[in-house]
Amino acid sequence: MSLELSPDELLSTTRAVRKRLDFTRPVPRHLIEECVDLATQAPTGRNRQRWHFLVVTDDAQRKAVAEHFRRAAAVGGGEQPNQRDLRRMYAHPDSMEKIFDGFQYLYDNIHRVPAFVIPAVEGRTDRASVLDQSMTWGSILPAVWSFMLAARARGLGTVWTTAQGPLERELAAVLGVPYGEVMLAALIPMAFTIGTDFRPARRVPREEVLHWNRW
Repeated sequence: MSLELSPDELLSTTRAVRKRLDFTRPVPRHLIEECVDLATQAPTGRNRQRWHFLVVTDDAQRKAVAEHFRRAAAVGGGEQPNQRDLRRMYAHPDSMEKIFDGFQYLYDNIHRVPAFVIPAVEGRTDRASVLDQSMTWGSILPAVWSFMLAARARGLGTVWTTAQGPLERELAAVLGVPYGEVMLAALIPMAFTIGTDFRPARRVPREEVLHWNRW
């Protein structure tokens, strides 16, 4: 399945899909492979190509990943939003309510997701300089976004989650990943979407984020 989307439509309607994931349809391996082939055309620092994509479709492994997702949600963590963050988060009525509702739905049904994609990158940045962090993350994030765009073009929905973060070492053990050498960058549920009519999200005005010549 391939959607007829212009480049602008593809870029503006690739959404974080939670409530419209179709849990009843398996995702064919060849579609995921096509998405990975496109993802690895993304830029990569010094052409090192340290990216990896772990795809989980086995029933037992999917169950283990789903349990990790739920445990990680309970652990939480990460920097708390500041006042500017909160203003932007709640700039449009009901936006955060819909996100929280979608997260709860995904949490309740995570065990039904037909495929998980865990992008990873060689090299850890736990105590790295900003330069090394930017080179490492800059070598995986563009590839993952390309993967998600490619999935959207094929009628597949994805949602970036950081559920790998709080319990990364434990998930790495489940997946056989050498934790000391490789970082898990995200935990992405993937499925066909229920309908394909996604719309652009509401964002803060351009004037708040666009800077010319100086901050």
